[in-house]
Amino acid sequence: MIADSLKVLDSITLNFSQGGLLFMNITLAFIMFGVALEIDLENFKNVIKKPKSVIIGFASQFFLLPFVTFLFVMILQPSPAVALGMILVAACPGGNISNFISSLGKGNIALSVSLTAVATLAAIFMTPFNFAFWGKLYAKSHPLLRPIEIDPIQMFQTVFILLGIPLILGMIFSKKFPQTTKKILKPIKIFSIVFFLGFVIAALANNFSYFMRYIHLIALIVFIHNGLALLSGYTFARVFKLPENDQRTISIETGIQNSGLGLVLIFNPKIFPPDLHMGGMAFIAAWWGIWHILSGLGVAYYWAHRPVTKSKE
Repeated sequence: MIADSLKVLDSITLNFSQGGLLFMNITLAFIMFGVALEIDLENFKNVIKKPKSVIIGFASQFFLLPFVTFLFVMILQPSPAVALGMILVAACPGGNISNFISSLGKGNIALSVSLTAVATLAAIFMTPFNFAFWGKLYAKSHPLLRPIEIDPIQMFQTVFILLGIPLILGMIFSKKFPQTTKKILKPIKIFSIVFFLGFVIAALANNFSYFMRYIHLIALIVFIHNGLALLSGYTFARVFKLPENDQRTISIETGIQNSGLGLVLIFNPKIFPPDLHMGGMAFIAAWWGIWHILSGLGVAYYWAHRPVTKSKE
């Protein structure tokens, strides 16, 4: 069984240096700064003018996906660390390449950017809340599992530093230096993807032998989990009869998760002490970070060759 095969991951103490953690923090902050360069106050005004799609997209990311993930975890019954890794990834906001993938897949770019802005800001509160809520609910269903004693305040502080501050600085920079922003936006997008891959490699470098040994099992779980995220987002938007391009965007925003944030949280000893043996969490978050780029590009390629159905409205 998958659960039995993955149990060994729960006994692994990850090898990760403070220098590596600092590199990951700086990399994630840089990525989020680049994301913020495309965000301005107009995005928040658009939320007020046309709130329906943004509200549905927000609900899909922060309520539907954690719920679907919890159901999947209860059905699959993986090892505890893997289950908590899945819950943590589902609690993170949309990933940094979701806007790019939405544009490739003929989605609603304005909606994608607005959702990125709202979700990134809301994640300061919602990520700690969702992980604490669903994580504790999962722990209660497993009497032998060590109770989760994660400090939500510490997680909130970390998320604010990693997301909130770069978001504010990026918005201020783009407002003050619009011409410079236009020049550096494309290079920063390219560097962000390169840095993110380096980010994942740094996370796995000292634990690569374990990762390769169990990648086939982790890959299957992430493949199904990510597929459920994309499908649930698309279906949820379709149920509320949103335009086709909004459906595509909400699917992408739900399926492209900021797993880099999850990795940084996992490797933070103040949030997850090393004695918790959360190897399974890190491997899930790391592979999600690679796979969601591939799956997102695949979905975008498929949609790029299909016409967008015009809304009757």
